[in-house]
Amino acid sequence: MSFPDGFLWGAGTSAYQIEGHHGRGESVWDAFCRRPGAVEGGGDGSRACDSYVRWREDIELVKELGLTAYRFSTGWSRVMPGGAHPDPKALDHYERFTDALLEAGVEPVLTLNHWDMPAGLSWADRSSVNAFTAYAQAVADRLADRVTWWITQNEPWIIALLGYQLGLHAPGVADLGTAVKAGHHVLLGHGAAADVLHAHQGVKAGCALSLFPCDPAGDSDEDRAAAAGSDGYVNRWYLDPLLGDGYPADMREHWERALGHGLDFIADGDEAAIGGRSDYLGINYYTRRVMAAAPPAPFPWKVVGPSGDVARTDEGWEINPGALRDLLIGLSRRFPGVPLMITENGGVFGDAPTHDGRVHDDRRIAYLRDHVEAVGAAIDAGADVRGYLHWSLMDNFEWALGYRPRFGLVHVDYASGVRTIKDSGRYYARLIAAGGTAPATPRIEAFG
Repeated sequence: MSFPDGFLWGAGTSAYQIEGHHGRGESVWDAFCRRPGAVEGGGDGSRACDSYVRWREDIELVKELGLTAYRFSTGWSRVMPGGAHPDPKALDHYERFTDALLEAGVEPVLTLNHWDMPAGLSWADRSSVNAFTAYAQAVADRLADRVTWWITQNEPWIIALLGYQLGLHAPGVADLGTAVKAGHHVLLGHGAAADVLHAHQGVKAGCALSLFPCDPAGDSDEDRAAAAGSDGYVNRWYLDPLLGDGYPADMREHWERALGHGLDFIADGDEAAIGGRSDYLGINYYTRRVMAAAPPAPFPWKVVGPSGDVARTDEGWEINPGALRDLLIGLSRRFPGVPLMITENGGVFGDAPTHDGRVHDDRRIAYLRDHVEAVGAAIDAGADVRGYLHWSLMDNFEWALGYRPRFGLVHVDYASGVRTIKDSGRYYARLIAAGGTAPATPRIEAFG
């Protein structure tokens, strides 16, 4: 494998998951976390990793790991408390943070919306697009002269699915029609924010999609149709308007059947306002979906696997780096000329510090090695991949799952805030220094 010159090796976080409150405005997640039973363990983001205060310490971690890129988000509810007017102090903070990254030789990858929408706003309302545009303008006016890589929206499907369809994430709405409408407005927000960003020279704007390869559970025509339908629901409904020729016709028909009415919230000109604005595609990859046919109300498919003895994370997600390789190759062939970036990839492994003070997370090391190899194989097959950003830099608040799942290369003791670089973080540092070439053994002891 040979990774191209300038390939970005990084890790990611988001504002609500690590910063803590410290003067931030009320967000939809603050309100959601106050609902009894909404968050596992009853936690919230009021302290998280205290990174708004300890940001210099976090940049030292980035430097120690040898990262060449760091993905972070500007907190929407911090920059625009109340949703209408920017807070200069918040923008000052992110300006200092960005400058410190650049001084360390680290490329900032800035996310505008990583789910912490100001309270009082809703993606169910078309007016949210204007509010998001004003926020993008405020951040761009401060940082577009020094930040090249921008992510407008993080995981539109997850916002629609968990926030508005199932009610498992903020704002906790459970209505299918509202979810489809909200997802459309998120994409409109991408287009509007990209237009703001492209007014600044040299900026690259993209959207980070949660992409799940969909495979049939069996060889039947019904299972193959279920996998194709799931792909349309999860992936193509967002890929096609961003990078193709608008919303896919088969999924338009599906939504009209499922909702019992037309998609009148998609106005004339909306698809033109979404498409043609992505300088690259951000890919958040965790696992695949294995699908089987099901009764057609409202979806004629269901997730059934994989079954059997397959490698899994502690959250039960199948570990399948080959699916990432195939996804990257397939995207590069379907959308030639669109650069790709892995904006999230990681797994939940609950290893804790041992008697020697270290975190021996060998399974995460193997996960990293195998997924980086998959990215390299896709590049060798012709995919234009510009970077790999591991999720996450540090353990943090994982939304409705609270503080139990640990994704980080750095362990965080939440009571004290103490950060400890895990063996996987040290492994990643060695891998980066070697240009992506990993040893055969996943054990950190191989490095002495």
